[in-house]
Amino acid sequence: MSSFEINKIAGAILTVALVAMVIGIIGDALVKPKDHKSSIVVADAPAPVKKEEKKLEPIGPLLASADVEKGKKVANLCKACHTFDKGGKHKIGPALWETVGREMGGSADFKYSSGMMKMKASWGYEELNKFLLKPRTYVKGTKMAFVGIKKAKDRANLIAYLRSLSDSPKPLP
Repeated sequence: MSSFEINKIAGAILTVALVAMVIGIIGDALVKPKDHKSSIVVADAPAPVKKEEKKLEPIGPLLASADVEKGKKVANLCKACHTFDKGGKHKIGPALWETVGREMGGSADFKYSSGMMKMKASWGYEELNKFLLKPRTYVKGTKMAFVGIKKAKDRANLIAYLRSLSDSPKPLP
């Protein structure tokens, strides 16, 4: 093999390398590559900071100025799955007459989820506040698909409305 042929082979290899490099540069210019973080763990690195959960404010002070009529409007979110009438039939969810003060999972003729049956408490004002904020977070394993009510004032109005659904409403906190 002559030196001329060796030069042609070396030139071809260098040309391919140069073309690949140019295509890579052009590709990087057209599309921003993602910055991939290293998966190597350094022993002295600080632990990642978890997002601090905001503490839920007590509902009691808001109940003092809660509006039952506004709560009735908020309750429209619940009507697809619950009834509010005295002696009302259960739907997908249990009837909500006399909810405040009732034992969680306490309606004998409704089949509650296992998560709700494990709860060993009564529906007090603070329990309703936590549940209505994020039902799936408060009761693990609940069948309730509702995502929750973010505004504390709306929760207070709804709780005031639920409190009114009783022959003898429970005293406010």
